Amino acid sequence: MKFSVPIFDVKNLTFSIKGQTILSNISLEVFCSEYIAIIGPNGGGKTTLVRMLLGLETPTSGEIKIYGKKFSNFNEWHKIGYVPQRASLVDASFPATVLDIVKMGRTAKKQLFSFYGTEDEKAVYDAMSKMDILDLKEKMIGTLSGGQRQRVMIARALASKPDILILDEPNTGVDVASQKKFYTLLRKLNQEDKITIVFITHDIGVIADDIARLFTINQKAIICNNPKQLLSCEEMSELYGMDAHLLHLHKHRH
Repeated sequence: MKFSVPIFDVKNLTFSIKGQTILSNISLEVFCSEYIAIIGPNGGGKTTLVRMLLGLETPTSGEIKIYGKKFSNFNEWHKIGYVPQRASLVDASFPATVLDIVKMGRTAKKQLFSFYGTEDEKAVYDAMSKMDILDLKEKMIGTLSGGQRQRVMIARALASKPDILILDEPNTGVDVASQKKFYTLLRKLNQEDKITIVFITHDIGVIADDIARLFTINQKAIICNNPKQLLSCEEMSELYGMDAHLLHLHKHRH
């Protein structure tokens, strides 16, 4: 049983737009140092949930607290690192180096017109070191591979020294070899740096062995505390609208 205050405490969350219910009565908690996956089919509401956790969408009903505080009382957004969908798909002509991109991650901790100082530089180089991209710092972001860009975007999120890292479909455009390295890096962040990881995906086949809890989202939420067993075939069939045995086979191939 968990006794600490959760990072995110979601209670009876519902979100509707133009008469369509996207999420219905969602309740879940995310605690410090957890490694969690949120899975579900495309269009099931995963990204909408993330946007509400980040304060980018307002629930139709229900409540979200961050570190025990309401959104209106929370002002430590640098504690939350976010890697959005398709972050690794960068325009090849975008005029910025890897170092430029990672430096952008310090803006969440800085006030308007404040200077980039020694502490900022150390945080930026620490983030690049963790993602093994120091040798790429002078490279233009548009010249990198999908896997390299993925690590740059995570380094940008890490530059603010967050307590939690939220990654929304981070493997888009990334080859299998890069994905393996990616999971190794996430494991180190979670186990060695104690960063809470929330990993969002529609593909059950990419769920890492390190994940401790699994949230499935398809308008409603199901919480699985033993991802190695996944969920029952009936629940997975309902979630994805297809024979769950195919999903289990898909996972084993990875």
